[in-house]
Amino acid sequence: RRVLFRSVWVTVGLLALGLVMVFSASVAMPDNPKFAKYTTTYFLNRQAMFVGVSFVAALITLQVPIAVWEKWAPWLFAASLALLIIVLVPFIGKGVNSARRWVPLGIMNFQPSELAKLSMAMYAASYMVRKMDVKENFIKAVWPMAVALGVIGVLLLAEPDMGAFMVIAAVALGILFLGGVNGRMFFLSVAVLVGAFVLMIVFSEFRRQRIFAYLDPWNPTYAQGKAYQLTHSLIAFGRGEIFGQGLGNSIEKLHYLPEAHTDFLLAVIGEELGFAGVLVVIAAFFWLTRRIFVIGRQAIALDRVFAGLMTQGIGIWFGGQTFINMGVNLGVLPTKGLTLPLLSYGGSGVLMNLVALAIVLRVDQENRQLMRGGRA
Repeated sequence: RRVLFRSVWVTVGLLALGLVMVFSASVAMPDNPKFAKYTTTYFLNRQAMFVGVSFVAALITLQVPIAVWEKWAPWLFAASLALLIIVLVPFIGKGVNSARRWVPLGIMNFQPSELAKLSMAMYAASYMVRKMDVKENFIKAVWPMAVALGVIGVLLLAEPDMGAFMVIAAVALGILFLGGVNGRMFFLSVAVLVGAFVLMIVFSEFRRQRIFAYLDPWNPTYAQGKAYQLTHSLIAFGRGEIFGQGLGNSIEKLHYLPEAHTDFLLAVIGEELGFAGVLVVIAAFFWLTRRIFVIGRQAIALDRVFAGLMTQGIGIWFGGQTFINMGVNLGVLPTKGLTLPLLSYGGSGVLMNLVALAIVLRVDQENRQLMRGGRA
């Protein structure tokens, strides 16, 4: 039970830090003519509202038995595909910075790709449970999942949102591997997917330029262009040194670093709280991701295969997206539009993060009931 409380407090701590840093990163944004109508607390108030709504959704989700999610997993996946189609429809999907990724819902803009991450974890886990007897047959075991992943990939790349597709692909392949698919088939699937990503880069001038900029960000050709965000992110980390410039004292957030309150929030943390602050964030995400995998393994040990694989898929989602976002901020990976879970500004991200963690807590709760001799 103490471990359970720690998980909750780590989550609450990350959300609280996110609120503080979103406010710090966005406080100067009204100086920009684009945001002149906003108050200095606009993004803080919105993020606080998102967190409040998400907590209510998480509490409701916690009451739903895992058996219900297993039953509805294929339908939830179909719903996420439908939303990914709807977001591409003109006058319905909302476009920002040449990307059409949001469906306006009044109080917030919902991003279907966030739901797709959770639905893929559920669908892949459900699929592996249903196909237990054909895991050695490539056509029967892998091909249907490959088609599902291909469809979702086409829809995400049409937005475009290659970052979300990478996370969803990692979740699908991870669950296939953990579910016991033949090793040769798994590595063949990985090779095909990597080849597809390489082709996307080769045949896309925009993505190719991003790779060149990532490899040589200080080149004058890229420093004021494709590598602009990366160079200013690295400057922010450099200014932070060990203990940072102090909360609120970031210079890069003053209209130098684009998307400082979303994709590049970690850079602001690095500048204001230094290496020590970044290390605490990394440790918190490592602990939380590890705990998710432990709960998944316990479920599988109790012969709850769907619950275990789904939970581990959520762990891959959290761990993978965190790694990519941090890698982008630190210049280890090419720039991708992925937020930092629980911390970055955005209603869809926080909502689906907390719903997913509530499902993990429900799995843990049912595991404990079984271990005490009760029913899940």
